[in-house]
Amino acid sequence: MPAKLKTVTLGCKVNQYETEFIREGLSQIGYVDAHEDEAADLCIVNTCTVTNEGDSKSRKVIRQLARDNPDSRIVVMGCYATRAPDEVEALPNVAEVVTDKRELPDMLGRFGVVDIPTGISSFGNRHRAYVKIQDGCLLRCSYCIIPHVRPELTSRPVQHILDEVDRLVANGYRELVLTGVHIGHYGVDWNMSRPRDEWIRLADLVRDIANRPGNFRIRISSIEATEVTRELISVMAQFPEKIAPHLHICLQSGSDSVLRRMRRRWSKKTFINRCKLVGQTLDNPSFTTDVIVGFPGETEAEFAETIATVREIGFSKIHMFPFSARRGTPAADMDNQLPKQVKKQRGRELAVVETELRQEYFTSLIGSELEVLVEAQEKDAEGQLIGTACRYVPVQFAGDETLIGSLVKVKARRVDGDRIIADPLTQPTTLNGSA
Repeated sequence: MPAKLKTVTLGCKVNQYETEFIREGLSQIGYVDAHEDEAADLCIVNTCTVTNEGDSKSRKVIRQLARDNPDSRIVVMGCYATRAPDEVEALPNVAEVVTDKRELPDMLGRFGVVDIPTGISSFGNRHRAYVKIQDGCLLRCSYCIIPHVRPELTSRPVQHILDEVDRLVANGYRELVLTGVHIGHYGVDWNMSRPRDEWIRLADLVRDIANRPGNFRIRISSIEATEVTRELISVMAQFPEKIAPHLHICLQSGSDSVLRRMRRRWSKKTFINRCKLVGQTLDNPSFTTDVIVGFPGETEAEFAETIATVREIGFSKIHMFPFSARRGTPAADMDNQLPKQVKKQRGRELAVVETELRQEYFTSLIGSELEVLVEAQEKDAEGQLIGTACRYVPVQFAGDETLIGSLVKVKARRVDGDRIIADPLTQPTTLNGSA
């Protein structure tokens, strides 16, 4: 019987990619995914340490796997494993702790994988795939633990990425999300030792991917405002059919004084101006973001500045995080830590504003043509499909289930709650090539 494998991933897109990399490598030597009610011989846990809750969830998952798979070996990797390897090693059934993601090829080699993959070729049952382009972060934002556990900048070779893109597209993935710990620093580790005319930047990589043949689109994952360069914006404008007009730019706060305490690298004016430049260049792009509420010492006036900044930019989605003191970061030791009730109240206020802005942006798309990645049938409406538009908007329209996994052009007709109702414009090509 083939050896059985279970994988559990907590945290970010990068972790999800790395788990898939390990799963594909192990499949070469005969490992197969265990069914839900089936015991596994090997369990891989990819952990997160962004918050204290991430640590707690990681420990809980490991203990549960040990109970459900008493004869298994558990290999633990990820940021929590890097930050607290002794804690992880003491948990039941843990056979190995991988503290550096650069060791993943060596780990596969220890399991007997001879032909170490340079990338992935599938992404489970999803219809979009993540493509990791780099690792590591040099910044030292006062609230963030990640630079302490992923400090080394490592950019993947361009050809490895392009080969991976070709494999994923050939295997039916129609949206590829470029991801990393700090994607705006792609190429920085190489450029330090190269003449300036040989530098490779994120914009160059995105252009190379957009030039690949095939029916697919690129989505750029979370990025910092100063790294949305004129060159990157120009590439996005050059390939409107290949690059989604959507950017997730991390704001964190709309108050300059809070940004300074956070040790961010720009003012709110810089952030706003960069978004305006994108808006002037691309056709009605969508902006999404992260905001931390209740940062130490945040006053009502500073929070009001954040609300005003959010409104001025017009984000279509906001990932709101109440500040969580992360042991080992400067922010955890700052004075004027705010009570939970203040954070909750500000979170509720921001959520109300987000709903208003989302409705305004959705309404602005009425009558527009959108390209939708079809992801599923709508459970509560027969003959209806749902998916995500290029502008990161949920869309529902009439269609057959054979279109799931395809890119479909639709025309936005009206807004219905948290989604747009649309009409299909063309008969799309399905994954098997038939119309």
